[in-house]
Amino acid sequence: MHRILAITNQKGGVGKTTTSVNLAASFSATKRRVLLIDIDPQGNATMGCGIDKRSLERSTTDVLLGSCDAASAIVSVDYADFMLMPANQDLVAAEVQLMGKPGCEKRLREAIAPIMDRFDMVLIDCPPALNMLTVNALVAAEGVIIPMQCEYYALEGLTALVGTIEEIKAGPNPQLEIGGILRTMFDPRNNLANEVSAQLIEHFNDRVFRTIIPRNVRLAEAPSHGKPALHYDRESRGALAYLALAGEMIRRDEGDCDLTAAVDAVG
Repeated sequence: MHRILAITNQKGGVGKTTTSVNLAASFSATKRRVLLIDIDPQGNATMGCGIDKRSLERSTTDVLLGSCDAASAIVSVDYADFMLMPANQDLVAAEVQLMGKPGCEKRLREAIAPIMDRFDMVLIDCPPALNMLTVNALVAAEGVIIPMQCEYYALEGLTALVGTIEEIKAGPNPQLEIGGILRTMFDPRNNLANEVSAQLIEHFNDRVFRTIIPRNVRLAEAPSHGKPALHYDRESRGALAYLALAGEMIRRDEGDCDLTAAVDAVG
């Protein structure tokens, strides 16, 4: 399993932040040391972890601009037992300042290198655009998780993203791979969703995760409480789906994973 994962899709509203926050909580529940990096100016992952994005002392912006080191910008999400590098709208200005500077696409990778021995997993929540912030995430990452809804325009957007990943792989990050495609907000009663799902499996085969994230009210409610679903309602279908996704990813790499113990360890 890749240690550094960028969670991205240039299309908004597909569940990137939901996936980032809930995967961080799920991996943490399996006793892995997790860092979640918010590199989206909206700061939704930060707020979804219960951290006020309006009152940050240090953030991903400071790290990218070299105002502080990565270790100084990290805060603890105590109730979920993982770490967060928070973000807010200041990242918009940071992106402008980075443009055109030598090695600007490598800032994040170079910043987190000194702290990698502290973590088993690093997850990067990307903005809904293929901009310099997303490029920084892709250059830093070893794998890409692509959340997507099974709808009409999904495959077209996926094609563009795969092209970008190939460009990054051919340039600054030869190690980059697609870690998996995740079907989100899935409704099995929708014929179009089932058709697009079948096309995904036909074209990408085992790169499509077997785990499917359903439409779930608890997943939608949890961010307003500043918690991952696993700590908001650990028995909800959404929480269990993300825990199953973490288990699937671990099993791909390590074999068996006891999810029951992970659920029991929460709250």
